[in-house]
Amino acid sequence: MKQIILEAGAKKDTLGGIVEVIATGVPVGLGSVMHYDRRLDGKMAQALMSIPSVKAVEIGNSIQGAAMFGSEFQDQIVYRGRRFTRKTNNMGGIEGGMSNGEDIVCRVYHKPISTLGVPAKTIDIATHRPAPATAERSDICAVPRAGVISEAMLALVLGQAMMEKFGGDNIDEMKRNFNAYIKSQEKGV
Repeated sequence: MKQIILEAGAKKDTLGGIVEVIATGVPVGLGSVMHYDRRLDGKMAQALMSIPSVKAVEIGNSIQGAAMFGSEFQDQIVYRGRRFTRKTNNMGGIEGGMSNGEDIVCRVYHKPISTLGVPAKTIDIATHRPAPATAERSDICAVPRAGVISEAMLALVLGQAMMEKFGGDNIDEMKRNFNAYIKSQEKGV
């Protein structure tokens, strides 16, 4: 990756790329299957899409899955290690807008940065004739820093979903609500 970025910089060009962010240990049931504006996948996609240069967000293996049959893509439920889990994680830890207990996997696609070291062709607003764009200082690739930003945005959304589900007036109350929820889930097994 470093070598390709250096090569693009030497050509005064820019690059895009993909950041993968994985959240582990997310409890089952964050988000909503009933309310369109509280779907966890929608909130995650909106937060990640708000990062400059992001043009697509993938949850799980949804891009590859678009070309598969449902029977191939479905994450089969299995019972392993005293808990229900999935044989695969094609849905990236989200089903019906809610977390399902599997790792939440997001891929964030960044376009190449628009400001090039060599002026691109454009149109002069006053004359309506072709003209070179202004060459400004530009990063070559946002991807190396975008991982940290993507992690922060996903953490923000998951934190908000935790507060929505487990609420309370203080952190101790929220922890108590969360622990009671986990115990109720264990009793169901």
